[in-house]
Amino acid sequence: MAEQTALIVDGDPAFRERLELTLLRMGLNTLSCGYVQEARDNINKHQPTFCLTEWELPDGGGLDVIGFARAQYPAMPVVVVTGKASVEAAATAFKAGATDFIAKPLELPKLRELLQSLTQRQNGKAASPPTPSTVAGNAANDRILGNSPAMQQLKATIGKLARSQAPVYIHGESGSGKELVAHQIHLQGARGKGMFVPVNCGAIPENLMESEFFGHKKGSFTGAVTDKQGLFQAAHQGTLFLDEVADLPLNMQVKLLRAIQEGAVKPVGGLEEMPVDVRILSATHKPLEQEVASGRFRQDLYYRLNVITLDVPPLRERQGDLELLVDFFLQKIAKRWQIPVIKLAPDALAALQAYHFPGNVRELENILERACTLCDDNLIRQRDLHLRPAQFEAAVAISHAPVTPPVLVDESIPDDVWNPEDADAEKDLVQRALEYTRWNRTRAAHILGMTFRQLTYRIQKYGLDENQ
Repeated sequence: MAEQTALIVDGDPAFRERLELTLLRMGLNTLSCGYVQEARDNINKHQPTFCLTEWELPDGGGLDVIGFARAQYPAMPVVVVTGKASVEAAATAFKAGATDFIAKPLELPKLRELLQSLTQRQNGKAASPPTPSTVAGNAANDRILGNSPAMQQLKATIGKLARSQAPVYIHGESGSGKELVAHQIHLQGARGKGMFVPVNCGAIPENLMESEFFGHKKGSFTGAVTDKQGLFQAAHQGTLFLDEVADLPLNMQVKLLRAIQEGAVKPVGGLEEMPVDVRILSATHKPLEQEVASGRFRQDLYYRLNVITLDVPPLRERQGDLELLVDFFLQKIAKRWQIPVIKLAPDALAALQAYHFPGNVRELENILERACTLCDDNLIRQRDLHLRPAQFEAAVAISHAPVTPPVLVDESIPDDVWNPEDADAEKDLVQRALEYTRWNRTRAAHILGMTFRQLTYRIQKYGLDENQ
């Protein structure tokens, strides 16, 4: 048996013969069959390098082939090649563990490129055929800290998603680590040696978005003094990660959809489209279904990006990882600041364990960095943590709900209802709320549980207007 062997599973003998000839020209050995049971027998007997299967078969379907291969040989890539392609079928296949999903009629250049990437991945492993094992990629997953059940499930799912080229929509709260998850999917996949290009869609000025995504030609607009490569071109043969994709304006969503569908982009001021080979990963803390329902996000783009959804658990659902994360961040801070590792007192650890972390892992890191600055004797105590009061924490959790201006709280509420421990704590809390809402004062007042007038007074009192 040749080292690289492809198993073709298709009910059409003529198609199997054509595909066999194509693979033989690529130097691959082939096996072929037309039924699910024959596919199972071939996988057990010959342990092929990878498998190409039709979605619909006389005695079952590609889902049965995928399930058997995943159970017996998890490292074996399985590609669905079908004339019955649909978004629903593709999503089902990828969730079951398919490596890729290709529609007939086949585009031979793309098929060759895919098979070459699969054979290169297999050549990078031991020369022996795949054997039953755990999901590949656990070593790379070590960059994602956590051993809680929620994180073990997340790591296992990342390993499955890395095997495919399907778009993945990553949903999670702010600070939960969506970009890190996207990067791990990239690193463990066939594109791991290519570029991983992250972009915060909410941070690009609207008038520059097309240039940033697709590039521009010299002289195409005022200030375009040279040709510029766009994000799609930079991510060619790699991965483009669209963070906070829900923040894209509608006119840019149309252009992004066309680029993804056509696999090509036209630079601003350019005359010809440039082909790009990019895997798209996207993320947002907003529920995209609600954005679609409200008309703020295009339904066709939603279906193009949301082939597979991956939920990243918030820190409060993985409290068993807290001590591990605390240790990691304290080590990281000590190394960056070139100081001895600062310890955490028992009362500080207990306070962190009781805290719900509305800002998730990012907030934990910020809390520890601030505490390292304020603590004495290289020991962080509870008082050094300056955790958010529960009133603010609970309000943040519902802060995405629509707010009805102008007055959200009865103006008659006395000031002493709002009573943080000291002025510094109050100033810090008000500033956090303003930054969180991007200086939407009505919404910030709602989060803080005070009137608009009370918030305006405190902004003036602490001179916060100067910090905008």
